Amino acid sequence: MWRLILIDWPTITPLLYPWLKAAHIIFVIFWVAGLFLLPRYYIYHQEAEAGSPEVARWIERERKLRSIILTPSMVIVWVLGIALAFLLQAWGEGWLHVKLLFVLGLSGYHGYMVAYGRKLAAGKAPRSGRALRLMNEIPGVVVAIIVILVVVMPF
Repeated sequence: MWRLILIDWPTITPLLYPWLKAAHIIFVIFWVAGLFLLPRYYIYHQEAEAGSPEVARWIERERKLRSIILTPSMVIVWVLGIALAFLLQAWGEGWLHVKLLFVLGLSGYHGYMVAYGRKLAAGKAPRSGRALRLMNEIPGVVVAIIVILVVVMPF
């Protein structure tokens, strides 16, 4: 027979929150580390001789980084972040709205980088190595803003 299981949220929340928060931070680190690494891979890929075995190795490294680390980490960050917002009942907080805006931007950057990798694998390099080096700074700036929003909660 099926029994209805009621969750005693006031009791579980203090136990669950630190674990969700720790996991969220861990996967943010994985995601951002991958976002720092991916443009660097693209720079080395672009600088390799076209059609060489080295290019094939870079394509495989990029694919593994995206499929094993980057995309799964981003998905987990979103799931855990939304769970934390629900647990904290923080949906009305201004800092959370701004944080979500920046996380959306970082997710868009992630998507752009994935698409760029596909173009690069097809033999097209629409950006220079210098442009990629500059773009490599974007995650650092965005993460610094997000950390300030979460820790300081300025509004």
